[in-house]
Amino acid sequence: MNAMTPIVAERRPEVEFRKGETMRLQPIRAFKAVSRLMKDKEDTAAVFDLMRALSGNAISQGYARLLKTPRGGRIAYERDELNDRLMDRTWLESFAPGTVGAAYLAHMDLRGFTADGLKEISEQTRDSQVEAAHPLTWYARRMRDVHDIWHVLSGYRTDALGEACLVAFSYEQTRSLGFGVIAVAAAGKFGKAKNGQPYRAAIWQAFANGKAAAWLPEVDYPALFAEDLEAARARLGIKPPTVYLSIPAELRDGTFEAATTH
Repeated sequence: MNAMTPIVAERRPEVEFRKGETMRLQPIRAFKAVSRLMKDKEDTAAVFDLMRALSGNAISQGYARLLKTPRGGRIAYERDELNDRLMDRTWLESFAPGTVGAAYLAHMDLRGFTADGLKEISEQTRDSQVEAAHPLTWYARRMRDVHDIWHVLSGYRTDALGEACLVAFSYEQTRSLGFGVIAVAAAGKFGKAKNGQPYRAAIWQAFANGKAAAWLPEVDYPALFAEDLEAARARLGIKPPTVYLSIPAELRDGTFEAATTH
C-alpha cells in the first residue's frame, strides 16, 4: 500500500435517503445525549447519539462542498476509507519522525487508542447508517475517522478541555450543530470550576482557530501524513492553542472526572 492507493470498502449495505431525511433534527434525543455526556465525558456513545440527533444537513452540505474543489472531487471519486489506512500498523510505522503520520501513531499508542474504537461505537448508535454504501455515509465515515488526526493537527489533547476545544474547532470546520452544542455545554460545565483557569477562553479560541484554518475535510490525509507536522500546521493555517496550553495539564479536566479512556 502507498499514499496514492485508494482503499475502498466492498459489500456495504445499501441505504435510501428520502427527501428531507438528512435535515430532520431530534432535539429531545439531543438533550438526553448531551445530559449523559455532561455527567460522563467518557460516554463516547452519547457523542455519536448527539451527532446523529443534530446532524441536519451538515453532511450533505460538506460533501457538496468537497465536490466543488479539484482535490476534493478526486478524493470523493476515489472513496478512500481512512479507517482502513489508520488500522494499518505497517503503513503508520513507515513515516519518519517529525511527520504528521509519526505524531498520529504516537498519539494513538500513548493513549491505547485505535481507529476501530470510534468505528465500533459509531456502529452501535441507534438508527446509524454510517457503514452503508452511499456517498453521504462515506463522507460521514471520513468525518468520524479524522477526529484523532485533528487532535494532532490542532494541538488539543484528549483531556476533557482538549476534547471540548476540539469539538469547538470541529464545529467551525463542519458546521455540524452537535459539535457546537457539546462545546457550549462544556464551556458552561467548565465555568463551574473556581480555580481561576481560562477554560472558557480556551474553548472560544478553539472556535476561532477552527474558523481561521484551511478547510480540513478536503485534505489528502495519506499525503499529509508524510509532511512535517509543524510545516503542515503552518500550511493549513492552524494556529497554536495558546490559551489551552497555558492551563496546567493536571487542571484540564476542570469539574469533569480525570480522563481514563477515549
